[in-house]
Amino acid sequence: MQERERTTRKGGHKGCRSYLVIPARLASTRLPRKMLLRETGKPLVQHTYESALQANHPLGVCVATDSEEIFQAVQAFGGQARMTDPAAASGTDRVAEIARSMPEIDLFVNLQGDEPELAGSAIDLAIELLERNPAGHMATLATPIRRRGQLEDPASVKVVFDGQGRAMYFSRAPIPYSREWSDGLLKAEPAVFYQHIGLYVYRREVLLDLACRTPSRLELVERLEQLRALEAGYTILVGVIDYHGSGIDTPEDYRAFVERCRTG
Repeated sequence: MQERERTTRKGGHKGCRSYLVIPARLASTRLPRKMLLRETGKPLVQHTYESALQANHPLGVCVATDSEEIFQAVQAFGGQARMTDPAAASGTDRVAEIARSMPEIDLFVNLQGDEPELAGSAIDLAIELLERNPAGHMATLATPIRRRGQLEDPASVKVVFDGQGRAMYFSRAPIPYSREWSDGLLKAEPAVFYQHIGLYVYRREVLLDLACRTPSRLELVERLEQLRALEAGYTILVGVIDYHGSGIDTPEDYRAFVERCRTG
């Protein structure tokens, strides 16, 4: 598969040029070497890359990594990869490193390497949120939570947003908290609870600013980078999608993904 670099955009609004970066590191803790797991016949990073290529708006896609093994794996399947600073503290820092070398790009998409099932249309939706809303600084995605176990799982990050789709807070805790629980809350329309999905779109100047800031107070408590942006006063727009996939964080997550690949 050859990397797709577009000289003309297939869509988009108001002249924004976007580029998608997949930060990928080898030293994951809960699922060692997850980017290179290949029980499906492909490394996990390839699944994510191929999903990214289905989006219409980005002018290109690359994997940003500090691992020579991941770099070689991406090249082996015909993808585009760039080595980044091994001292980079986060995926955001890796995306910012790419952004500094691409001043012609307006919007940078950060797609987590462990989100292999996100549809190209969902990626395009997040990009369009910023293209259509000049007051927005960042955009991300969320999907309704319909299971109580998912709501209470700290690995499942929750988000609440206002009536205009602007994020108010992200947390590993169940938010909003129900003082009087009813199972009907999980069936409500519109949904009461939303899970955050690991994708961000940044305006270039916002990305570079966030990468220069030290971790914020709430970010350190929750271990959630997006709280740095909220504490800095940036507006994060949230697009809601119907999403049946899952980020891959644990061996159980990966086994479920493999099973979906085999049956799907």
